Amino acid sequence: MEKQISCGEEDGSGERGLLHTWRGYSYSTTPERVLLPRPVLQAALGARHGVLLVEGGQVYSFGELPWKQNQTSSVVTEPILEAVLNEQRVVFVAAGSAHSGVVTEDGGVHMWGENAHGQCGLSGLSVIPNPTPVCVLDSEATPPQAVKILEVACGDQHTLALSAEYEVWAWGSGCQLGLNTSTFPVWKPQKVKHLAGRHVLQVACGAAHSLVLVRCLPPPQEPRKQDKCGQCNQLLYTMTDKEDHVIISDGHHCPLGVELDSGEAKSALEGSPDQSSKGKQGKSSPTEPGPSMLAQISKLPTSSTSPEIERTPASEPQNQVPASGQEPVEPAVENSAEPEAPAANGEVCVEASETSTLELDSCRAIGGKSSPYPDEQAVKAYLKRLSDHALAEHTTKTPSTLHSAQLSSDHADCFTSDPLIPVAQSVTPMGSALNNLVVSCASAVGERVVSTYEALSLRKVIGYWVPGEGRERVEERLRQEEPMQGKKSSSLGDIREEEAELCRRLSLPGLLSQGTHALLLLHPVYRLHIAEFEVKESASSATTEVSPRLLRRTSRPRARAVPLAPGGIPEADAHLPSLQTEVWSWGRGPEGQLGHGDLLSRPQPACVKSLNGKEVLRVAAGAHHSLALTAQSQVFSWGCNTSGQLGHMESPTTLPHLTKLSDGIRVWDIGAGQQHTLLLADGDCIQPILYYSGQQVKGVMEKTEEEEQTGEYTQQPVLLPFCMNLGYVSSVCAGGQTCAALTDRNVMGFIASLHELAAAERKYYCKLSNINSLLLQPLLKLDSLSAGLGQSSAGLLQNLIGRLGRLSQLTGQNSASLTSFLRRSRDVRGLVILDDAHLFLDTYSEYCSAVGDLLVMGGFQVLVKPCHDVFGKGAEVVQKLSECPEEGLPLADVLAHLFYLPIKHLHEYARLLLKLATCYEVSSVDYQKLQDACSKYESMALHLKRRRKEAEYTLHFWKSFPGKMTDSLRKPSRRLICESSNKALTLQNAGRFSVNWFILFNDALVHAQGMVPYKSLFSTHHVFPLATLWVEPISEENTGLYGLKVTSPEESFTLLASSPAEKAKWLRSINQAVEQALSGLGHDGIPPSTGVTQRADPPISRTASYTFYKDSRLKEATYEGRWVSGKPHGRGVVKWPDGRMYTGTFKNGLEDGFGDYVVPNKNLNSCDHYQGQWKDGKMHGFGTFRYASGEIYEGSFQDNMRHGHGMLRSGKLNSTSPSVFIGQWQYDKKSGYGVFDDITRGEKYMGMWLDDQRQGNGVVVTQFGLYYEGAFNNNKMMGMGVLLSEDDTTFEGEFSEDWTLNGKGVLTMPNGDYIEGSFSGIWGTGLKMSGSYYKPSLYDSDKEKAHALKLGRLAVHSEEKWKAVFLECWNRLGCDSPGQGQTTAAWDNIAIALTANRRQQRDSPELLSRSHHKTLESLEFIPQHVGPVTLEVYHTIRRYLVKACDTPLHPLGRLVETLVSVYRMTFVGVGANRRLLPQAVNEIKSYLSRIFQLVRFLFPDLPEEGGSLADPPKEKSGSDTAGKPLESPKPGCVVSSSALLLPVLLPRLYPPLFTLYALEKEKEDDVYWECVLRLNKQPDLALLAFLGVQQKFWPVTVTVHGEKQQVLSSTKDACFASAVETLQQISTTFTPSDKLQVIQLTFEEITQEVLALLKQDFLWSMDDLFPVFLFVVLRARIRNLGSEVSLIEDLMDPCVQHGEHGIMFTTLKACYYQIQHEKIT
Repeated sequence: MEKQISCGEEDGSGERGLLHTWRGYSYSTTPERVLLPRPVLQAALGARHGVLLVEGGQVYSFGELPWKQNQTSSVVTEPILEAVLNEQRVVFVAAGSAHSGVVTEDGGVHMWGENAHGQCGLSGLSVIPNPTPVCVLDSEATPPQAVKILEVACGDQHTLALSAEYEVWAWGSGCQLGLNTSTFPVWKPQKVKHLAGRHVLQVACGAAHSLVLVRCLPPPQEPRKQDKCGQCNQLLYTMTDKEDHVIISDGHHCPLGVELDSGEAKSALEGSPDQSSKGKQGKSSPTEPGPSMLAQISKLPTSSTSPEIERTPASEPQNQVPASGQEPVEPAVENSAEPEAPAANGEVCVEASETSTLELDSCRAIGGKSSPYPDEQAVKAYLKRLSDHALAEHTTKTPSTLHSAQLSSDHADCFTSDPLIPVAQSVTPMGSALNNLVVSCASAVGERVVSTYEALSLRKVIGYWVPGEGRERVEERLRQEEPMQGKKSSSLGDIREEEAELCRRLSLPGLLSQGTHALLLLHPVYRLHIAEFEVKESASSATTEVSPRLLRRTSRPRARAVPLAPGGIPEADAHLPSLQTEVWSWGRGPEGQLGHGDLLSRPQPACVKSLNGKEVLRVAAGAHHSLALTAQSQVFSWGCNTSGQLGHMESPTTLPHLTKLSDGIRVWDIGAGQQHTLLLADGDCIQPILYYSGQQVKGVMEKTEEEEQTGEYTQQPVLLPFCMNLGYVSSVCAGGQTCAALTDRNVMGFIASLHELAAAERKYYCKLSNINSLLLQPLLKLDSLSAGLGQSSAGLLQNLIGRLGRLSQLTGQNSASLTSFLRRSRDVRGLVILDDAHLFLDTYSEYCSAVGDLLVMGGFQVLVKPCHDVFGKGAEVVQKLSECPEEGLPLADVLAHLFYLPIKHLHEYARLLLKLATCYEVSSVDYQKLQDACSKYESMALHLKRRRKEAEYTLHFWKSFPGKMTDSLRKPSRRLICESSNKALTLQNAGRFSVNWFILFNDALVHAQGMVPYKSLFSTHHVFPLATLWVEPISEENTGLYGLKVTSPEESFTLLASSPAEKAKWLRSINQAVEQALSGLGHDGIPPSTGVTQRADPPISRTASYTFYKDSRLKEATYEGRWVSGKPHGRGVVKWPDGRMYTGTFKNGLEDGFGDYVVPNKNLNSCDHYQGQWKDGKMHGFGTFRYASGEIYEGSFQDNMRHGHGMLRSGKLNSTSPSVFIGQWQYDKKSGYGVFDDITRGEKYMGMWLDDQRQGNGVVVTQFGLYYEGAFNNNKMMGMGVLLSEDDTTFEGEFSEDWTLNGKGVLTMPNGDYIEGSFSGIWGTGLKMSGSYYKPSLYDSDKEKAHALKLGRLAVHSEEKWKAVFLECWNRLGCDSPGQGQTTAAWDNIAIALTANRRQQRDSPELLSRSHHKTLESLEFIPQHVGPVTLEVYHTIRRYLVKACDTPLHPLGRLVETLVSVYRMTFVGVGANRRLLPQAVNEIKSYLSRIFQLVRFLFPDLPEEGGSLADPPKEKSGSDTAGKPLESPKPGCVVSSSALLLPVLLPRLYPPLFTLYALEKEKEDDVYWECVLRLNKQPDLALLAFLGVQQKFWPVTVTVHGEKQQVLSSTKDACFASAVETLQQISTTFTPSDKLQVIQLTFEEITQEVLALLKQDFLWSMDDLFPVFLFVVLRARIRNLGSEVSLIEDLMDPCVQHGEHGIMFTTLKACYYQIQHEKIT
């Protein structure tokens, strides 16, 4: 209980929490005020005493307190303080017959009073004089944990507690505890297992019975993941889907036995034949775990004359069968016409006494062989007889047909731990049992049974299957049924509504969706009676086939009977009280106080079925009667009625009935005493009133024993006349013979306003419930309803009913919340209507839209006939409900008025909140909060009123609208804003005889046209959606016309208004409508209070969707995205009806920028897919095109064609013709230089192309080592060419076809012999030739020279290669051709490219690494300098270039990346042919010179190749990657393209290039390597001697692992070790300058070591140095030294050749040759 807060008033303790008590109801009764120092928060009354909780958490007791030892008299008139509790802050008090309990703030329980039956939860003491703590421990938790308690309830001999986990704990004595035990008293609080897993909201105790209020479980949302046995984790059932049927099998037998309920040892199946004699409840011994359920079932006797039947108690008629599990026998029905044979073995008997639910098709299905009735007529007749018989029996109070489909409670427990069971809350105490039947017992019911169940609505089937507790349950069930037979509302009422409500709460997980019908598969142990049909099937079959028809039907959607309350609770109102509740009761029931329709006791909680769906909010228990208060402010009562305490004279009293109260009396609190009931209700005035029903209590003096028995009592509740004098009663309670009321005085009108708010909400909820029950439900039952309404109206009505249901539910929850708010805290900050105002406003707004939509479509017009059908001609019900002030309105208007009533209630909210606000200081936060909420509700009410007017205006318009266009234009959400029928608006330049009519709706502008004579017949109309409509005024200065220019995506026109006012009106209307359409509010509009200020003009740029209808290119395509002034502009998506789709950016209505385009290819069943740049609606720029055929093109496009540099890959590697082309394209054809790799044929062509054909010079290499260079024509080798084979056989001459010699030529053999003449034939087959054969003599050197072949003359010159790649880079810099353009413009283009790319990367950051981001940032700084380039500036430029080439987003980086890929494409794979080495080297050199040209264009001050830098620094230096000074012949620093660019290029190109070198030098390297291996076998000193190194250079000591060691004759690999290691690094470097640097360092290392030896300066002579260096080279063991040497030689910076580096390199080269020829020396 929250702390009482004085709300905006002074602390009026004299004004609040006043307690009055009295007895009886006579006029002489006057309530006494109990005087206490503080306001009372809660009172509880026992049989002869009471307990009070006051503000501050203190507790007082009064009345007879015999357990207080020190009291002089046991009767206490003045309340005494329970001082023991002063340390604790108590939040809840309860009183039983002679004991009391309290709950403290921290969740502890304290009890005192009588304890003879353990009701105080403390063992060993019969009386507890003072409050003593009771420990509630959850022993199942490890370690055991104390349970936090929220509230307690006390009875005669027992106590219940509700924990913070919403579970129930019990202690004391008697079956009212609900525990599985027969040993009493229970001293230690124990959990009521039967309610485990349920959310209990409240507990109440009668003298010997218990009640709880439980929140319904929500329907399971997602399919359950596991339908597995909780013990052995295997699937419980399997489902096999055959073509025409589904087989469900439960072949699972748990090897570990029956599943146990958590922590329970009892797994006994009750009623097994060998155990049913152990007592009338048929329990098996708790210690004996039963075997698997199916196994146990299979032991049941199958004889139909089981001996146990003889033991039925005499009280039962002989046609009953005990519920213990033996095979049931068909009972004979007295009135039945046909004699029935007993059931044969294995039969399942099915019976239903509620006959209204059978569908005929099921009778047919069962008909045939299994039904004893020949035709449907007989069935119907029998059903009628059966129900008449049932009614007759009901009147004579004899038990009717028996329902023995019982499942003992322990039996059900066996399955509760099963995780798949959220089923059937309303049916059994545990969600499991129904499902167990489906899952575990599926084995014994055939298809025919299933089709019978199909006929039963879910509720009816379930109605007959009760959790049993042995034989007692049979009688109880009978008694429970009798009244139901007679009570139409309960059993034969509107099945649809019940079903809808049930579907909300019941569903079979896994097997079925939440459909209309349920499927029950039952084992023979349990019997269902369905109208006495016998259904034969064999008990042995282990699988059950379910017809797909059934499964289809179970899941079919419902067309009608919309459930009015949604099932699950949405998140937003999760903290509102739930209305979906159930009442459960248990304990002793001799007076019918359990409400199950019988007088039996129940040791386990059972659901009171007849209260399901009644929205019970609170329960109360008197000594022998029970009360339930519903959200509709009605009270149900049942149980003992000897003194009229039930408030009605209905019979039987064993089922809940409504107390008799006159109309308009709404009860909101209840109290139940020994023999009386006290009700707190709303009357006509704001002040609450009290009703009393029950025994009149005489004064103490006149009371005698007899009188008490025969005293007067009430027939129905009577008003207590003194209640108006008490003030504002906030809650009531009753106990013993006493009544008590807590009241407040009205200070500053605050209390009155709160009461008025709560009362208004309760009244309003009753109103909404009435609309549902009196109007909607009867209408929905009408069969012709959906047919009469038509498709659209039926859908709209369904939507309206759903919205009304949501509104109604919210109102009910709010009214319940306000009621408890009155009873508890008074802090306005807790009001839901304030905190969650948005929830209410949204619900109202949605509801209002639903009513408006139905109204606009003429739905209320269509509803008139069904209303007349249901309610008669006058339809008084509707008139009465609508509270319509005017008489004689048409019924359609009355209906509309009725459904618009809720808008009025918003005004009511606003009024009452304002009233509350006035009770506060204007400056206070609460005042502000109330004031804000008030204005929100008020403005929403006005806004909804406006929307109602719009809807009515629109309806009127449709009624008078001419022509057939109505159907196409009339839409539920469309509202009329204005129209030009008054000629206020005309089209400029319209024809003389045409009539133009403009209609502005909230989503479109409609332009209708017709001819003058036929004003009513508009021949055509066009709809312009508002989201893509732009309107602007035309200035009147020159024209004198009041014009508006209207632009839509495909046309624009000018409208002329008749006057400036009309022009302004239309301009404003259109703009407002467009603004609303864009904001997505549609016709909801914006309530002004939400603070969105409406702009005068909608934005020119906006996001919208539009379907084109004229535009040739976009006809019927839909565009969704950004617009500017009628044109797509910005990001968007276009979808064509044929499946094409473009996603990307637009500019002025055309694709422009980056876009993604997909074109489906029907023949190949795939798509063409382009991703890349667009310009003016065409593919233009770089892109990737994936063709449906599997080809992929990456490269440049122009005007939708491949144009520029690009790569085409075709086919996968395993398909027909995989090939790759990379090179230049012109207008979709290969033209210019390109490389074509034909992977299947193993050939690679590098040369010129024209129109997709090889034309011009080219080179072909094959995987077999053939090499051709020469002319091509028409895709063939034609003209002069050179052909080399692997073994150096060479042909030079004329060709006519591929590899075909034809004409003059020279054929040279590897040994130098050659043939000159004319040849013909294909190379590799026999060649025909005529010519001369020459064998050159050894001395004929001139001839040899003449024949030395220079390759590469007929190949494409390296400068001609990849021109397109470089041209694209120049274009990116803004130049049309190399070197033509502005440097500043180029830098601007670079900046734009980088920014655009960064923006694109920002949208998808995963594409870039962090270092990449840094690179991009640093590139934004352009190296600035003025004047000549110095060394410092040069280094800046170099660093900039390194970064620029590092990222493909920079034009130079892009260029380098492309060059690397084309280089690799050329020289990898088949292209790794040694004869291509010179071309590969020249290609790199040409790259260098062409990139250098670009660099000089960007940095114009840079000197040209070989030029010097300005102001030479001190030391003479050249430049290389590391920026180290190098010796150079010229002063200053020389600029060279290789020094600047090789460090960037070469590392990327190194692998293919070095492979070519290795192939070219293979023979030489092999000779060299063999020699290296041979010489390296020698130890150091021997090798030094062999190489002729002077003795003085021989090292004496060497350092190994940090230790100095003598050099011995055996020492190996120790001398000059550091120099050797240094030289080995030459293989890890890329550029020549780096490699030269390594050589220089090696020389320095050698010098260091020699200096250490000689200890004096000396200068090397080449004769001294060479042998030492040779030693180092040998020991370095560099495998491909020849390749390294050649690479350096070819790519060395020319300016270095004659310097120090040049000499060192020459030395290395000499060593290489020396080693090769070493063996000769």
